Amino acid sequence: MRKRAAALCGAAVVMAGTFTAVPAEASAPGTANTVQTPELTWKSCATDNYPTLQCASLKVPLDHGRPHGEQITLALSRVPHTARTYQGPLLVNPGGPGGSGLTLAGFVASSLPAEVAAQYDVIGFDPRGVGSSKPALDCGPGHFAPVRPDSLPTTPAIEKANLDRARSFAAACGKKYGHLLPYINTTSAARDMDAIRQALGAKKINYFGYSYGTYLGAVYATFFPERVRRLVLDSVVDPADVWYEANLNQDVAFNDRHRAFLAWVAKNDATYGLGTDPERIEAEWYAMRAALARKPADGTVGASELEDTFIPGGYYNGYWPGLAEAFAAYVNDKDSEPLVEAYENFGAVDASGDNGYSVYTSVQCRDAHWPRDWRQWRKDNWAVYDKAPFMTWSNAWYNAPCAFWPTDSLRPVNVANGKLPPALLFQATGDAATPYEGAVTAHRLLARSSLVVEEGGGNHGVTLSGNACLDQHLAAYLTDGIVPRGHGEADAVCEALPDPEPAAATAEAAKASSNGSALHGLLGFRH
Repeated sequence: MRKRAAALCGAAVVMAGTFTAVPAEASAPGTANTVQTPELTWKSCATDNYPTLQCASLKVPLDHGRPHGEQITLALSRVPHTARTYQGPLLVNPGGPGGSGLTLAGFVASSLPAEVAAQYDVIGFDPRGVGSSKPALDCGPGHFAPVRPDSLPTTPAIEKANLDRARSFAAACGKKYGHLLPYINTTSAARDMDAIRQALGAKKINYFGYSYGTYLGAVYATFFPERVRRLVLDSVVDPADVWYEANLNQDVAFNDRHRAFLAWVAKNDATYGLGTDPERIEAEWYAMRAALARKPADGTVGASELEDTFIPGGYYNGYWPGLAEAFAAYVNDKDSEPLVEAYENFGAVDASGDNGYSVYTSVQCRDAHWPRDWRQWRKDNWAVYDKAPFMTWSNAWYNAPCAFWPTDSLRPVNVANGKLPPALLFQATGDAATPYEGAVTAHRLLARSSLVVEEGGGNHGVTLSGNACLDQHLAAYLTDGIVPRGHGEADAVCEALPDPEPAAATAEAAKASSNGSALHGLLGFRH
């Protein structure tokens, strides 16, 4: 599936109290004039890491077609601008769907160059149904509690057990939130963003979205192109594959990424002692999976939980050392304790995860058509499994509630757009969660956009995580609206960061790993 870029081109203090004055519109850089906006009352919600973070809430219509009908509440966050030059609000979204964006505002504001962040009010938000927004969805508390049925449906009984779980989750969502579900979708979330813009008193917004947040941003830009000032999309969803096909495409890409991890383990045989042949190491991994299917580690980590534990390694290679250590301990020392610990760190789902998954399914199942005939799922997923066994069935069951979802589906939004100012897209060539081809498609559909490619990179979410070349393009765009212009598939190409060492060998490597880990702790579910 891999295509390669065709062208090389070139000290804070806690702010306590209440804040009602917010900057006026910033369709062009200006001075920090303020206006009163009674819709928003900002209060300090500072943390140790983000001491200037403020929070507010905003009521929006459940149904934007009935603006005076039932209202729901969105939770917002803000890091205020401090520079005299003010470029307006920069809304940020971590993806998912189902990811909370409140803390992401603090991360983005502290990770951008200080002189760039100072020119923006960085605005985070929990989309409808998520986190601190109300009501927050939780269809099936403990849905991912271990030990779940093996994801691989090798017998009718295993398949039935997984189907029963998916069907019951969908039914629980319908029973608890039936009147909400028709309005938990990307188009409603995009209209919420415009309500946020209005409450901020801005004629235009700037937007920075990761992962699923790239699709949300593209949909907003389709609805309101005249209200977009700058648009940054990092790790780009293929807008032509929403959502059933996108998940099948992910399976192949994640299998490739898992094999890249196993090749890295082979390269570091001196540390992990699992051999130097990636194929033999892959066989050991599947043998471990089979053993855990028979006897879960500590009564907690079965085959499905093992997949939950290792899938995050497909998103971010900073997790590879910890995963490799757990793998090696289980195989070489018959010690499952590190594997259980890795599951708790990377795979276990808490209450916020239950909420995120509830919103994930609600949005994906409503956004687009999914097959209602399980025979179609069975046929398609076995065909993909034959060439990509690592995540195929885990991903199928993750999305299987959509086969039984209690609402009908909408049509995906055609995001082709010739009315936008230049947008800036970032993409790693080996990204598994949003494969490279999707960014190429979005680049083509968003006229005047520029695509910056991380050549040879495999992580998902690549800006503000240690690659100075990517971040220079981001800073130039947010400062002056500058985008690179090339003549091939990509407008600019940056070299990927090296894969991690078994232990961070230098201060620079440790810093890059810290940045990446912080970002990946904030990114949303699956997309």
